[in-house]
Amino acid sequence: MTRAKTAVASRRRRKRILKMASGFRGTRRRLYRAAKQAVWHALRYAYIHRRTRKREFRALWIARINAASRANGVTYSRLMSGLKKNNVQINRKVLAEIAARDPQAFSEIVNVAKA
Repeated sequence: MTRAKTAVASRRRRKRILKMASGFRGTRRRLYRAAKQAVWHALRYAYIHRRTRKREFRALWIARINAASRANGVTYSRLMSGLKKNNVQINRKVLAEIAARDPQAFSEIVNVAKA
């Protein structure tokens, strides 16, 4: 039986890694070993930061809602509690957007939460 050679597979594997490293600087885009490590780290950070971004945006929305609700004389926790008790189903992203762009509408939402 003839000997199986891995030249095609390994070249394809190396080309794939080097293509993924195409935007990197210096050695990290040209040499396979450095490119492989750089791509591995980049993919790991991308995976981690996709989750971190969700946490950071939620914290930003809460900070915006809290600032706007305090301007209307109620704390964030009392606002959210009041909205839940009055069956107002509006998520934090939309609530933060309303607080930033339409203060009058937000004050009406706060009045609903106070009632």
